[in-house]
Amino acid sequence: MPVRPLPALLTSALALTLAALPLAGTASARPAASSCSVQAIETAPADGPDVKALCAALAGLPDKDATAALIRVGGKGSWHGVAGVRDMRTGAPALENARFRAGSTTKIVTSALVLQLAAEGRISLDGTVQQYLPGLLTKDFAPITVRQLLNFTSGLQPSASLGEDVDDGYAHRFETLTPEEVVAASVAKGPDPDHAPGEHQRYGNIHYTVLGMLIEKVTGDSYAHQAAVRIFRPLGLRHTSFPAGPDPRIHGPHNRGYDWIDGKLVDVTEWNMSDRFAAGDMISTTADLERLLFALFRGQVVPEPQLQEMFTVPDLNGATMSAGLQRFELNGQVIWAKTGARPGYHTVVAATRDLSRTVVYSVNSTDAKGDGLAIAQRFAFPAFNR
Repeated sequence: MPVRPLPALLTSALALTLAALPLAGTASARPAASSCSVQAIETAPADGPDVKALCAALAGLPDKDATAALIRVGGKGSWHGVAGVRDMRTGAPALENARFRAGSTTKIVTSALVLQLAAEGRISLDGTVQQYLPGLLTKDFAPITVRQLLNFTSGLQPSASLGEDVDDGYAHRFETLTPEEVVAASVAKGPDPDHAPGEHQRYGNIHYTVLGMLIEKVTGDSYAHQAAVRIFRPLGLRHTSFPAGPDPRIHGPHNRGYDWIDGKLVDVTEWNMSDRFAAGDMISTTADLERLLFALFRGQVVPEPQLQEMFTVPDLNGATMSAGLQRFELNGQVIWAKTGARPGYHTVVAATRDLSRTVVYSVNSTDAKGDGLAIAQRFAFPAFNR
């Protein structure tokens, strides 16, 4: 597809920076030097994270897969590191306190808001979309419960987007697709022809787009404001927010995001993400997400018994998702995590249930919307090596 050409100066700078990756990577890794010094690696506690592997993951940035990475590990043996560049044009070192597009980790916040409302008796998890949002679905749809939206078993089909991948979406990055338009496009496809609600788990943004609309209907307030007053402000998440409508910018200090498009490394930082809404529009920092993670798992955000919904996977073949989290097993440990991906930014929030080990990272991946497993294996898995 046609891609807007980069200014000649930027194109030249990118070429020069990439050509000098070993030198640039060594220099840009210096902010993490104290975390990755020989002494830090040799004195790392045996029951702590694999500091040597984490430092190896940061070494050499920027490279073809990522331009920057911010990692925070908590629990038994805390550690944090940063490497890479803030801007490929200047080679300025990456900022550890950088804000970034947190992608689908937004779903943790949306799930928590719904479960708070359930704890207050304002929503029943067994209540239906048809009950709370009359007219949203056609008569072709069987009743869909709030719980089925939370655990991705609603049977709603994938909706419209402004591009199936970054290459397609780049030309439309300043366009707007409203939540109402997103849901209408899904409804127009009709219900899942093969599975009734509750019979099959299929991950997708559409479930949480509807939940965002449900939150607004029940509270009579905007989703973003509810997130702020119920979660961000009480927890002191001062650098977490949602863009104002279609604003494509990341306000405050941030590392720029890049993606390979038609063989060229293109700056994709400015992008209207409003179509992601309650499913993936959040901007945050690793420190804020770490604080959210600890508060959530400790029951300070969602009370019992509603919190158990976030650690309950439906008894369905192949299901791994709960209400806003996903269950993994790694090195004999059960880990509850959520990934997020937006062009130029890949995020992971993960922890054991007892918080003995946590990891939060933001990686400026040059293929953030691709297969994130390789990125997670490089930057997250070492936190759970031992």
